[in-house]
Amino acid sequence: MATSPQSDMATHPDIIAMRERHEMAERTTSTPRAQAIESMALLTGLYLAASPWITGFNGFSTLAVNNLITGIAYALLMSGGFGRAYDRVHSMAWAACALSLWTIIAPWVVAGDVSTPKTIVNNVIVGVIGLLLALTAAAIGQERRDQTTTGRMSAPYGGGRT
Repeated sequence: MATSPQSDMATHPDIIAMRERHEMAERTTSTPRAQAIESMALLTGLYLAASPWITGFNGFSTLAVNNLITGIAYALLMSGGFGRAYDRVHSMAWAACALSLWTIIAPWVVAGDVSTPKTIVNNVIVGVIGLLLALTAAAIGQERRDQTTTGRMSAPYGGGRT
């Protein structure tokens, strides 16, 4: 009975690719630029969550609850609260862009008459800052993704057969 040579799992192409992605995520998130963006985004999300009480429009319960939920979601998405693989963080940055756009238009579309100058100025400024941070985070993820895919083989793994 002939036995085929057993391959080491550490040399399997899928394992190698996962290690490369993990190392890329570590390199990307450990740069001062990425850490600064992550910190500013966390502060932006926390401010958005607390802004109804800070700026004094907590009497508008629909917008106050909206800002609270949106701010917490933004802070979790942008601070890497749900993922360290940069492919996922890159996708979460695009979701944060959507939350930022929602923050900008929220005073006009939530229930009730909440579009006062105070609410509009607050949400538009925080929304624009959040959008810029999210777009920057998405761009960092795209830069890293482009750098790693340029040197890859385009042929799929052939199972070790030649």
